[in-house]
Amino acid sequence: MTDTHGDGTLAVEVRELLGDRHPVVVAATLSPDGTRLAGLSADLDADFELGSISKGITGLLYVDALDRGEITPSTTLGELLPLASAPAAAVTLESITTHRSGLPRLPASAAPLRRSVSLWTTGANPYGETLDQLIGQTRGVRLQRPKARYSNLGFELLGHAIASAAGMTYADLLHQRIAVPLGLDVFYVPATPDELRPGAVIGTSRSGRARRPWTGEAVGPAGGIRASIRAMAQLTAALLDGSAPGVTALDPVARFSGPVRIGAAWITLDRLGRLITWHNGGTGGFRTWIGLDRAAGTGVVLLSATSLSVDRHGFELLARLTGQAAAAHRCEPGER
Repeated sequence: MTDTHGDGTLAVEVRELLGDRHPVVVAATLSPDGTRLAGLSADLDADFELGSISKGITGLLYVDALDRGEITPSTTLGELLPLASAPAAAVTLESITTHRSGLPRLPASAAPLRRSVSLWTTGANPYGETLDQLIGQTRGVRLQRPKARYSNLGFELLGHAIASAAGMTYADLLHQRIAVPLGLDVFYVPATPDELRPGAVIGTSRSGRARRPWTGEAVGPAGGIRASIRAMAQLTAALLDGSAPGVTALDPVARFSGPVRIGAAWITLDRLGRLITWHNGGTGGFRTWIGLDRAAGTGVVLLSATSLSVDRHGFELLARLTGQAAAAHRCEPGER
């Protein structure tokens, strides 16, 4: 029998939607009618790996740094990080936010194929570099033709560059400019397994094998943040009401792929006639999704401790929620 926490009705809906292949999952729904939280085999304060949702949060920090006057869109990586005369030193921060920097997905010197094989066979963490190691790898990177090309390396460097401009580490930047202002108690970026909280969830592969946590100083801005569903609900509420630091990061500014547009990491697409702003994430043992219908004031977060996608389920849950909110509005007394 599944141990459930929070809203029982939402828990049932999530279980029916995701099925038994996601045994450990938490969810949040937000609408004008309120916020609902549910946990299946995890309590509401247990923390999950967010994966690339971390990029969206780094996008918020980028825009917040712009608003503070600490950086400009044309500020380069070389102005903030010790890249010497490396080609990457000339890359602008703005180009990274829309994945148009010319930086590869990962540095070749990081041996991404070997690390991927190690992940598949042993569950090893493919990201564990220190910032100094990341800088060393980046000095040898050759830039590619600038076009829409997803880059983990780019967002790693972006986050650490923003932190450098503020005179602090990325972990401290995240804490002081996102977690503290929004009151997020469980929202952090561990550099080593020793820094994991006691409530940290262990992720699993599709077959249910435990995966080692993806910790590392370097990966934090691109995929290393951990959070509870309670904290993610608070963040989503601040994104919807406009009170989150750097919230205009959500606004699309460029085309990413086909009709899909991108802001500072955040993706916007038209789905069934609704503009949805979203980001997903994936690590060795987790899959995550956050989506907003900003016009309707609705949002959904799904965090699963299994490496099976929850994207389709997130879009479906958000569509249901938005439809319910619209139906409730039509039925309000005095409405015709």
